[in-house]
Amino acid sequence: MIKCKKCNEKMFFEGLCKKHFIEYFENKIRATIKKYNLLTKKEKILVACSGGKDSTVLAHILKKLGYKIEAITIDPSIKNSSRKNIDNLKCFCRKNMIKLHIVSFKQETGYALDDIKKELGSKGITIAYCTICGILKRYLLNKKAKQMKAEKLATGHSLDDEAESVMMNLLRGNIRLMARLGPIAGVIKSKGFVPRVKPLYLCREKEIETYSKLKKFPVIYERCPYAHSSYREIVRNEMISFEKKYNKTKENIINWFLRILPELKKKDFKKGEKMTYCTVCGEPSQKTICNACTILEKLENKKI
Repeated sequence: MIKCKKCNEKMFFEGLCKKHFIEYFENKIRATIKKYNLLTKKEKILVACSGGKDSTVLAHILKKLGYKIEAITIDPSIKNSSRKNIDNLKCFCRKNMIKLHIVSFKQETGYALDDIKKELGSKGITIAYCTICGILKRYLLNKKAKQMKAEKLATGHSLDDEAESVMMNLLRGNIRLMARLGPIAGVIKSKGFVPRVKPLYLCREKEIETYSKLKKFPVIYERCPYAHSSYREIVRNEMISFEKKYNKTKENIINWFLRILPELKKKDFKKGEKMTYCTVCGEPSQKTICNACTILEKLENKKI
């Protein structure tokens, strides 16, 4: 029997028994929060939850560490998948005494994700499901977080997610978007943005999944049914293949990225440059009309 490197118990994960793996994993998140000054115990924190393993693990650990959290989920109304995820999230939040806010695409825009895709397609406008979903989710999360007077918005992005995002922007030559990544998203502080932080930033997906299964959280481990054809999924699969041949590739990408990030953030906004806002909804935007309002206007000249 292979034993834990810290005690005589049976090894469970990468040289650690179950007890010491849990201790290692939770300490890793605690250290990440402290290193990057992500959260304080006095702040009202809204955890963006999808019902998946990453955000469920994040909510559990932040609650365990004593942070003042509430959960928010954006429901795109994907048949079967969304319903099951929300049911699981409701069960988890009840058990852990976490207040849950549910915001639906249907209620906010009048359309479910499928409806938006079909409607745009009927107008000859081709936009990937993941693009639509990502734009509207980010928009609604920031809007609702401000309404709820949250001081931080915590997301379940892992080291794997961030490595994929870095590579996607690098391959597309989008340095400005890359500068907005990191443990604290964005470049400049603005009253229009609720700061988004990533306490799982240095945690590998494999670690998160192992912790989730060990804790027997009610989550679905399959990927979103629409993710298979997305650009991110293509990059993700290539990186998984590369990682099998060259160990720690993703960690090396993030270590490199964190070294250059301060310089990227300095160059992204010129000194004195101010945040601009959408003329339709008033949310922060680089354009006159933000991407969310552009999508909604294309549906049927609908404005929020």
